[in-house]
Amino acid sequence: MADNRARFLGSNIQIRNQRLSRLWLLRCLALLALVVLGCVSAAAQYTAYVPTHKSNSVAVIDTYTDTVVAVIPVQFQPLAVAITPNGAFAYVTNSGYPVGSNSISVIDTGSNIVVATIPVGSFPVGVAFTPNGTFAYVANYNSNSVSVISTATNTVAATVSVGTGPWGLAITPNGAFAYVTNLSSNNVSVIDTATNTVVSTVAVGSAPVAVEVTPNGAFAYVANQSSNNVSVINTATNTVVAAVAVGNVPVAVAITPNGAFVYVANSGSDNVSVIDTATNTVRSTVAVGWNPPGVAITPDGAYAYVTNEFSNTVSVVNTATNTVVDTVQGVALLPQGIAIMHQRNALTGSCK
Repeated sequence: MADNRARFLGSNIQIRNQRLSRLWLLRCLALLALVVLGCVSAAAQYTAYVPTHKSNSVAVIDTYTDTVVAVIPVQFQPLAVAITPNGAFAYVTNSGYPVGSNSISVIDTGSNIVVATIPVGSFPVGVAFTPNGTFAYVANYNSNSVSVISTATNTVAATVSVGTGPWGLAITPNGAFAYVTNLSSNNVSVIDTATNTVVSTVAVGSAPVAVEVTPNGAFAYVANQSSNNVSVINTATNTVVAAVAVGNVPVAVAITPNGAFVYVANSGSDNVSVIDTATNTVRSTVAVGWNPPGVAITPDGAYAYVTNEFSNTVSVVNTATNTVVDTVQGVALLPQGIAIMHQRNALTGSCK
């Protein structure tokens, strides 16, 4: 009896030890998983939206895998995209040339479905949001105007006349002003967003097409495609304080979140110029794909994503080393602009 009891107790102890071992193993594996998941770079937790001009669609890229995960049909010949500050919607300009769709497709980023289509002026190109997300400003190239869209109703609330051939635009971080590049009049219109009137016109280089404002709101950087340079506007005085020579046919600009660097996509030389904003000199030049027309920086500043129009790809540039570390394939025909947002329910980590 004693032998049986001992044998029984010994067997139970062995089973208990085995269970404890398995439990500890599971706990260790769970802890390891949490560590690994927690250490996934925040830069990997983003979604990029890329209008593909000849495919009449928008490619959706998961930056963790650098693959296209969805394709969203829109109207004719989309060019640019901007994402609402809360990340809920992406607004895509449909230039429509020569068909003439002249509209904005509103994409629900949760479902990646077009939920509204907004008529605007002729040949809409650039689009940007006020920081509070209340209004979207759209540059209409053929109408020489900017449409101001109320995002609450997805209707045009105002139309502002600007220079000739408005192409790109950006809004100051305080939401007070919109800077609009006028490609055919070689200047930038400054719109007071409180009154939706032009309060200043700034002469820049030849054929300005893109503009971005530094995070502190102090400067606007304007890409002049025919001058092969970037004009730097002091927003306090609305005067050009520098002109930075870059590659051939600069057509897009993006500024790192800390304001330290400006990335300029040069479509004519198939590269990106990196401008140091402290000195307004080119710090580095990065070779990318064929004819890059768009660039955007991840919210953590770790990567620049560059669209390559004739390669039908997106180059991923590590901003610490200014080298291409990946290339996104299968982005359909003629990718143009690009906008990047946080993935919903994305994990963030502190491995970097």
